Amino acid sequence: MQKKGILTAVTALALAGSAGSWAQEPEQANVVIIFLDDAGYGDFPPFGNPSYPTPNVSQLAEEGRCFTNFYVPQAVCSASRAALMTGCYPGRTKVFGAHPPKARGLSPAFATMGELFQQAGYRTAVFGKWHLGDQEETHPYNRGFDESCGLMYSNDMWKHHPGNPEYWGQFPLQYWENDSVTIESVSHEEQKMLTTWYTERSVDFIERYKNKPFFLYVPHSMPHVPLYASEKFEGKSGKGIYADVMMEIDWSVGKIMAALKEHGLEKNTIVMFTSDNGPWAVYGDHAGVTPFREAKATGFDGGIRSSLIVKYPPAMLPGSASGVVFNSVDLLPTLAGLTNVPLPDYEINGKDVWDLITGTTSKNPHLYYPFSTGKTFEGIVTADGKWKLHLPHEYGQVVEFGSNGLPGKHIKKEIPLSLFKMETDSLEKRNEIDQYPEIADSLFQIAKRHEQLFYETRFVEEK
Repeated sequence: MQKKGILTAVTALALAGSAGSWAQEPEQANVVIIFLDDAGYGDFPPFGNPSYPTPNVSQLAEEGRCFTNFYVPQAVCSASRAALMTGCYPGRTKVFGAHPPKARGLSPAFATMGELFQQAGYRTAVFGKWHLGDQEETHPYNRGFDESCGLMYSNDMWKHHPGNPEYWGQFPLQYWENDSVTIESVSHEEQKMLTTWYTERSVDFIERYKNKPFFLYVPHSMPHVPLYASEKFEGKSGKGIYADVMMEIDWSVGKIMAALKEHGLEKNTIVMFTSDNGPWAVYGDHAGVTPFREAKATGFDGGIRSSLIVKYPPAMLPGSASGVVFNSVDLLPTLAGLTNVPLPDYEINGKDVWDLITGTTSKNPHLYYPFSTGKTFEGIVTADGKWKLHLPHEYGQVVEFGSNGLPGKHIKKEIPLSLFKMETDSLEKRNEIDQYPEIADSLFQIAKRHEQLFYETRFVEEK
């Protein structure tokens, strides 16, 4: 039986008028996911026009396909990572916000990508920030990853935290290698090496398993504050530490892509490059940029909309772009379908959207995607990208941007029940609820049903 990926690839090439064809069925595809932390939508071309060079990400975009309407269900660390790894919304896994050290994190009742690929015979690795549990049963070596290294939580959860050093100082920022702590308390100098260490381990992993299907997950600690770059990049941009950090991440992408090419794996490896959420804007010059409203830890597009690049040469034309809407919960079932990896035997929220990604269909199998912040369900965006409904909720708005690694100030605001026409108002400025009352009511009923399924409900029968 032919793999789904082969059928889709042939269809995509035929629709595009390509002369490409398959001589034989290729081996099972490898998967590489590079997942940044708090990167801004506009931090890399072609999504933005930064002042620093990122030639390797630009090359990845030229060789792959760029997606401009890719969403995450919650714009906070742990919740976003759990959604990616499980294909489930935060309301299902109950992983909300950012978990502190020693938290249990994601329940083992929910299978991770690592477990599913490992059970299907893949060699699996995660090199970077885990943030899905800091107890024995929820560490990556017990969640389906044959190899791992990095931090169990965010790199600001330490004694040098700018806002609450006494609380965070209770927990040493440990660096793990597989099931052992190799650095008991990470120093400033060791933070500078995180991007390099994750990259070196990734390249070595590719070298050792070039003849076996592998799943490689690289969730970088950067550009989450505090920002650090290695000696080879510190000051290199001439534009400040944030630019230095992004140039080093670009270098990392280049090293990983070069390793795939060197070992003849480029054409049979699915590469995805994105961020867990939008920028932590309150940190000002230590944060990225987004063209959308608000930022991290909000349900506005500045928080939940991330740039995404996908490269898989057999199935998509290089240098292409798409505005189709899909969500990080879709990546697990999509990758599983493409690689013939069995899904768990319980219901997940994500759906296989490979045909949407390759452009062989424009119809999304979902009706809507929900978004939330912490335990508060905040609304839905329609899967065709036309409408976004916000339920009444509070959110943080930056009123003073920070500098030099210190946060600025934000205030709590509240948005009423609001309907935005995203095709003409991607900045979510004009509430159209009075102009389109029937659409608003229909989406409100859908949102209310979703909330009743996954959250403690806030709404009665009437608005």
